[in-house]
Amino acid sequence: MNIKLPRLTLRRKRAMWGYVFTAPFAIGFVLFFLAPMLQSIQFAFNELTMTASGFNLHNVGWENFRYVLQVDPDFLQIFTETTLGILIDIPAVIIFSFFAASLLNQRFRGRTIARVIFFMPVVLTAGVIYELEVQDIFHHMRAYVPGQDGFISGSQALIGLMFRLQIPAAFVQYIITAVGRIPAIINASAIPILIFLAGLQGIPSSLYECAKIEGATGWESFWKITFPLISPLFLTNIVYIIVDSFTTPANQLVDHIYKTAWLRNMFGASVAMTWMYFAAIAVIILLVFAVLSRRVVYMEE
Repeated sequence: MNIKLPRLTLRRKRAMWGYVFTAPFAIGFVLFFLAPMLQSIQFAFNELTMTASGFNLHNVGWENFRYVLQVDPDFLQIFTETTLGILIDIPAVIIFSFFAASLLNQRFRGRTIARVIFFMPVVLTAGVIYELEVQDIFHHMRAYVPGQDGFISGSQALIGLMFRLQIPAAFVQYIITAVGRIPAIINASAIPILIFLAGLQGIPSSLYECAKIEGATGWESFWKITFPLISPLFLTNIVYIIVDSFTTPANQLVDHIYKTAWLRNMFGASVAMTWMYFAAIAVIILLVFAVLSRRVVYMEE
């Protein structure tokens, strides 16, 4: 007697492959990350003292968290500065990444080489490149802006023109800050460019052909076809940029957490900082999902 198994739909087959590809991460997380993560929660509520045989724990309750919020003079300040810097970077990285991906999606000579060049910051030592760019490029591009302390990167003439055009000071300040962070923005754009490029290449050319037959202009095709179909990738890239920016070794708060543990020997407070930092990142990502997920368009199968 032959038993016929129910045939799987295309959606279920793809879902099964999704589980297959995520299984290594899930197994690795359970084997290597779950136990240390749970142990770190224990450390956050204890005073940890290193000994020759390992470490000793002394329960202090919420004292580590109180120290981080009320005693440590730098945590909240660095966190605020880091968050503001990331808020400046996100729009700039998204715009630059999408613009670069759109150019790299066109047909031209040397396209492969151009794609490799844009991906180079991920392959090479990003910190060294950043320092060289800052020293060699922006050292001679400093202009003084009246009403502000110190010097900032940019063109004095352009800044003066923007003020004469009565452009809001907040917008001018955003542009100035973004220009000063160009090396960091370029360095953070490699993966988003790759994601956008994959999305652009996945749009069926037949949609553009139909739009052209119907008399749609390139501008209309962009807003009616390109932008809606890659809108999920905007959400993906924003989340990626947030996570990458908050966890990069160049992040001042990550450095502060490291120094608290290994230079000041305050391991419990350091772990408390880490969990508070993790919670803040999770809240920010949830807010981004709540706001943007409603505006994302998913192409039906």
